[in-house]
Amino acid sequence: MKKSVLTLTACLSLAVFMYSSCSKEETKTVTPTTPTLYSRVGGSTMVNDPNNSGQMIEAGRLTLRAVVDSSILVIAGDPQMAKYFPVLFAELGAGNTSGLVALSKSFTDFMCTATGCTNSAYAYKGKSMKAAHDPAQNNRMGVKADKADFDKFVGDIGVGLAQNGVTSANNKQLVDDLVALLYTTEADIVQK
Repeated sequence: MKKSVLTLTACLSLAVFMYSSCSKEETKTVTPTTPTLYSRVGGSTMVNDPNNSGQMIEAGRLTLRAVVDSSILVIAGDPQMAKYFPVLFAELGAGNTSGLVALSKSFTDFMCTATGCTNSAYAYKGKSMKAAHDPAQNNRMGVKADKADFDKFVGDIGVGLAQNGVTSANNKQLVDDLVALLYTTEADIVQK
């Protein structure tokens, strides 16, 4: 009986050793991934589109579209920025909103792509930032942008963010990350 107990103890010890050895080999360190800006503003979860009854939209795109639309209105009301949009303002003055709709879609597509959206339906397909902001290549631009106006533009986007509940007070890191994203375009947009 003593020999059986010793054998059983030895087998259990060996089994524990083998199990612990295997579990150590199989245990992998999982490094958490940082969510994209797109996922942080709503991601790919489908929600009802309040602008298009009966249609669904990704929550991230809905958030970005709301910020873009609010920002466009802030920029349009900013006298410092008016010189960049003479064609758009002339169209709006004549009751034509097609340019405004196109600007909203293009800017929203750009923001979706830049923040990490993977839905190809929302991909930005427009001009490069350099071409889009060069009046010689884009007749909708009034003049080339300078550093002060670019900073003002980013500030106006910040107002658009705040109008949609995204502020430094309630989500400083998200605001900082979105502003940093906008500043990655500065070298292409500031052309004078």
